[in-house]
Amino acid sequence: MRKKVFVLGLGLIGASLCRAIKNPTIELFGWDYSEETREIASEVGLVDQIASIERAPEMDVIILAVPVLSTLHYLHELARLPLKESVIVTDTGSTKNEVMKLAKTLPFTFIGGHPMAGSHKSGVKAGNPNLFEEAYYILTPPEGTDAEPLIELLEPTRAKFVVIEPESHDEIVGVLSHLPHIVASGLVRMSDKLAEEHPRASQLAAGGFRDITRIASSDPQMWTDILLTNRTILLELITGWQEEMSKVRESLVQEDQPAIYDFFSQAKHSRDHLPAKDHGVIPAFYDLYVDIPDIAGAIAKVMTILSDADISIINLKIQETREDIFGVFELSFKNQADLEKGQLLIEAADFRCRRRS
Repeated sequence: MRKKVFVLGLGLIGASLCRAIKNPTIELFGWDYSEETREIASEVGLVDQIASIERAPEMDVIILAVPVLSTLHYLHELARLPLKESVIVTDTGSTKNEVMKLAKTLPFTFIGGHPMAGSHKSGVKAGNPNLFEEAYYILTPPEGTDAEPLIELLEPTRAKFVVIEPESHDEIVGVLSHLPHIVASGLVRMSDKLAEEHPRASQLAAGGFRDITRIASSDPQMWTDILLTNRTILLELITGWQEEMSKVRESLVQEDQPAIYDFFSQAKHSRDHLPAKDHGVIPAFYDLYVDIPDIAGAIAKVMTILSDADISIINLKIQETREDIFGVFELSFKNQADLEKGQLLIEAADFRCRRRS
């Protein structure tokens, strides 16, 4: 008899999980609050059946691929249903402490999960079976709980599974993901105020500023949930960030050149020694920048090269930011392998390329 797996939430993460794990040995059920998403999932065969939470008692595994506060809500709902004694429930949320505290009170096995992967795109149509390949997939099983059956189910994602304490998880992602998102969003809000006074500021922000604040283009509801469920840690981190900025401010007030130099020098040293190819907690961007000369058909030539090699592009943009060429063609690939292959082919056609550093 086939194992029954239920995925609640068919956005990017849920849809990608469905595409990765779907196989003849499991019967895959899915649900999303959006009627349009449910219709699309049914039309493209993302799952075997669309089913509501009332079908949960039939399931062997339940995956909650929804924002953290929604996960807490669904866990309360599931606790009221007569689930199988052998059921495993897991989630995909970006914070684990609050969820695992609730898990201790639940009448079923819950294993916290956090696949550290993402994409420029969102929604059910962005589902990608390769999204989690080589990405870290964090699991926070309660003490004494065997996570192997869940890992076995998720193995087709080709993720790297890591077991960690929920408190440690939230502190790590707080520093490496949550605080950077807050800072990036704050910078964008500052640029909005600048644009009111200097209308051309938005145009000039299209290059480097757009790149360093890219992570601010995230789901507001998801990030509201993340901040509220990692509140204690983030309050400490924000205080620490403010103290760091106060030191920089004081160095400027005092015109302390050595201190300012040390600030940038230490940051450069640490940044230069970060792993270049490993997936971190902030989704990687596989971007290639191609200099396009002012010659008719140049952009079409680049796209033809990639199309002939069957290399997919998930996003593209022309940056008109330099005077000596028509523009910079920004191409976003699905993964590192496509980026490297595409760069070789484009450079072989005498175009100059460079990657995000």
